[in-house]
Amino acid sequence: MQYAPTGTLRSPSQTIGAIVRGFKSASAKRINQLRDTPGARVWQRNYYEHVIRNDDDLNQLREYITQNPLQWELDEENLVVKR
Repeated sequence: MQYAPTGTLRSPSQTIGAIVRGFKSASAKRINQLRDTPGARVWQRNYYEHVIRNDDDLNQLREYITQNPLQWELDEENLVVKR
């Protein structure tokens, strides 16, 4: 790791994969800290990459993003801690 001019850590690789990996790592640590669930899985292993090619494609993805959370309770692989 390198330090950016602001003194924060900066990944030597500025690829989308490195950025997503860093975000998932940092947010999982914080979420587990808040939930008091050290080491619990928060994110799925990979992410789905898709190139948006037109307005219809964009609108379908927007619909998926807004509707998908409604299905989480039905998902057998939902790892959300229920309290």
